[in-house]
Amino acid sequence: MGNTLRDQIAQRIHERGPLTVSEFMELALYHPTLGYYSRAARRTGRDGDFYTSVDVGPQFGALLATQLDEMHRLHTGTPATGYDLVEVGAGNGQLSRDVLDAAEDNHPELYAAVRLTLVEISAAARASQTMKLGRHSNRLESQRETLPEHVTGIILANEFLDALPTHAVMATARGLHEVYVDLSGDRLIERLGPPSTPALAEYLERLDIHPEPGWRGEINLAAVDWIRKAARRLERGFLILIDYGHTANQLYGECHAGGTLTTFSRHVVDATTTERPPSDSPAWLRDPGDRDITSHVDLTSICDTAIQEDLSVLGVVDQTRFLLGLGALDPRPRDTNDSAGHALKRRLALKSLLVPGGLGSTHTVIVLGKGMGTPALRGCALARTWTSRVSVRRPDNDAIATA
Repeated sequence: MGNTLRDQIAQRIHERGPLTVSEFMELALYHPTLGYYSRAARRTGRDGDFYTSVDVGPQFGALLATQLDEMHRLHTGTPATGYDLVEVGAGNGQLSRDVLDAAEDNHPELYAAVRLTLVEISAAARASQTMKLGRHSNRLESQRETLPEHVTGIILANEFLDALPTHAVMATARGLHEVYVDLSGDRLIERLGPPSTPALAEYLERLDIHPEPGWRGEINLAAVDWIRKAARRLERGFLILIDYGHTANQLYGECHAGGTLTTFSRHVVDATTTERPPSDSPAWLRDPGDRDITSHVDLTSICDTAIQEDLSVLGVVDQTRFLLGLGALDPRPRDTNDSAGHALKRRLALKSLLVPGGLGSTHTVIVLGKGMGTPALRGCALARTWTSRVSVRRPDNDAIATA
């Protein structure tokens, strides 16, 4: 077996046959030693492959701290042992550092109560978290690869669901087919085959999606499974999800008929397209382990699964409106330590977070609650009303309830 991840993937195909796109992504992103996310402490920012809201500056974390403080104040009866803040896909801990900086300065009760858990699969990233947290490291309860079994407080996942391995499917005249990763000579290629699981067709049926031949899309069973797991481990509190995605009718509609599978490398974006020549391998198959691979999130299935798991959908809102509700443009007290350069930097950061077409309008914030009633949260003041497509009866097993 060769030393590169591509060699190992090729060997696995030789031995076991074509891989689903989900299996390929699992290896390309999360292989223990060669995966994209496993090998580095940080993949974002100017020296990385893409930008997130965290890379713009501390303003995003500071505004999030305002929302977390409101949630903490609503959480009467918090146990004396503390109030959980669990960040999932935490990377090197920069977002939690920004949140704790702001909490220490502006929300002392939250800061005193918070019990931080950082969930991150990358050993390299986990190794850098304590240093990144700095003086806040005494707030760090644990570092883990998976969610803790019991959470009382807040689970926060910023740009996490889009990177979970997804299945890719295509509608044909003979019905739904799945996209597989196969070999042609020494090249990794796409190949259509029968669905690897009946759950793929069932997923679309639940959503009443009946695509025409030639349509292509992604079905992220892992994202739905993760929401179910998070809902069951959250005993009381809130779940905040921030990601780019669409409602099912948009995601599986005409404007995304070629799918949303996308790869990022050195800030160059390559998206799946049905117009690509069949002989040309898509960009996401190139250099496995060296580039990010994502797909857009199905907000409908995420919210409806949450409802099935006894969570309340408290708000679904684009990030711009979420941050405006938290006071992004409120006047700030005059700070004598603020230089003109610092003030300009802050304004530019807020512009990146808020202006149409930027991070704010491409990302959606979903706020879920458990055992907290239906409070009118600041960040959800401009949120849409969410209407469920599913029965609120909790299923007796792990299957997603039917529509």
